[in-house]
Amino acid sequence: MADTIQRLRRPDGETLAFRRVEGTGPTVIWIGGFRSDMEGTKALALDAAARERGWNYVRYDHFAHGRSSGDWRKAAIGRWREDAIALVDSLEGPVIPVGSSMGGWIALLLALARPDRMAGLVLVNPAHDFTERLMWPGLADHERQAILRDGETLIVEKGSGEYVLTRAMFEEARDWLLLDGALDIRTPIHILQGRADDVVPWRHAAALVERLTGGDVRLDLIEGGDHRLSGPADIDRLIEAVERTRRQALI
Repeated sequence: MADTIQRLRRPDGETLAFRRVEGTGPTVIWIGGFRSDMEGTKALALDAAARERGWNYVRYDHFAHGRSSGDWRKAAIGRWREDAIALVDSLEGPVIPVGSSMGGWIALLLALARPDRMAGLVLVNPAHDFTERLMWPGLADHERQAILRDGETLIVEKGSGEYVLTRAMFEEARDWLLLDGALDIRTPIHILQGRADDVVPWRHAAALVERLTGGDVRLDLIEGGDHRLSGPADIDRLIEAVERTRRQALI
C-alpha cells in the first residue's frame, strides 16, 4: 500500500524508512535536508501532487533521521550519499531527485554516482558543501574549539531542540566537496533559490551554476523567498518545476 512505511535494509543492518506512491514515468525522489524528515511540508505537497497527477514518487528519511535507524554521531555526508545510491539501485527506471537544502548536496552526489539513471534534478535552496562553507564559519568560536578539542559540541537551537555536531562529520564531508572543480552532470537541472534565504545565501546557488558544465541549468531566484520556501506560491512553483522536468524526460 502507498501509505505503508517500507524499509530498505542496508549491509550494516540499519534501515532506511520510505513511503511510495505508485504511478507512471520517472520516479520523483524527495531528498530532505539536515535534520528534516519525510513528513515536512514540501515532501507532503509532492506526495499529494503525485497522487493527483499519477507520478511515481518516493520520500524517505536519511540515516539517523525520522523513521530511519542510525546513531546520529555516526551520520555523515558519505553515509547519506551511499544510502541515496542504494535507494535508487532498489528502484527501476529513471529517477528525478528533488533535493532540499542538504538534500540538494546529496542529490548532486547521487547524479554524479548514477548518471545513467538521471532524468533530471530539481534543487531547492541547495546546500552543497555546507559543512565547510556555511556551517563551520557560522559556528561560535567556542563551538569550533569544542569540536577540535573534544570531537563534538552540543548545538541548542530555539524551536528545533538540541543536537550534536561532530568533528568526524566535518572531516568526512571534505571528501565530497563539489565547488572546487567543474561538475559534469548531464541532465537538466532546475534550481529554486530564495533571495532572502539567510541559511543558504543565493550566491551559493550561483556558485554552483558556475561549476555545472554538462547540461541545461535553470536558476529561479525567488524575490523574498526564505530558506524553507514552503508558502503556497512556493509549493506551486516546486510542483510545476517537477512537472516540467517530468515532461522533458518523457519527450
